[in-house]
Amino acid sequence: MSFSVNNSFAQTKTAMMKDHCMMKDGKMMVMKDGKTMPMKKDMTMKNGTMVMTNGECTMKDGKKMMIKEGDCMEMSGKMGKCSMMNNNMKSSTMKKSKNMATVYTCTMHPEVTSNKPGKCSKCGMDLVKKVK
Repeated sequence: MSFSVNNSFAQTKTAMMKDHCMMKDGKMMVMKDGKTMPMKKDMTMKNGTMVMTNGECTMKDGKKMMIKEGDCMEMSGKMGKCSMMNNNMKSSTMKKSKNMATVYTCTMHPEVTSNKPGKCSKCGMDLVKKVK
């Protein structure tokens, strides 16, 4: 009897985890049917939002943004925090968050961010190190 209870719990837990893509340890990952794997190709969500393997998203309205550590994008195109990661990584992520990689942003478009230097996807200006 205990097996069926544990099996039932596992099925419920898997059913609660929706398919999504997320940024984990600086890499884009995909969760499909309860299994997490590296994101190998760009994806288009049901609402038309495009998610690239580098974490850049082009929303259905054309707005561009970057998925940050701990963020997830459901297959429906809804963006949010990844609760699964929060539960599994609380202690290690909290320690890392103080020492996380530098964030670069555009002075004209602060919503455009990256974890490395580069150019703004909206205006082409150099991204600068964000002061905390």
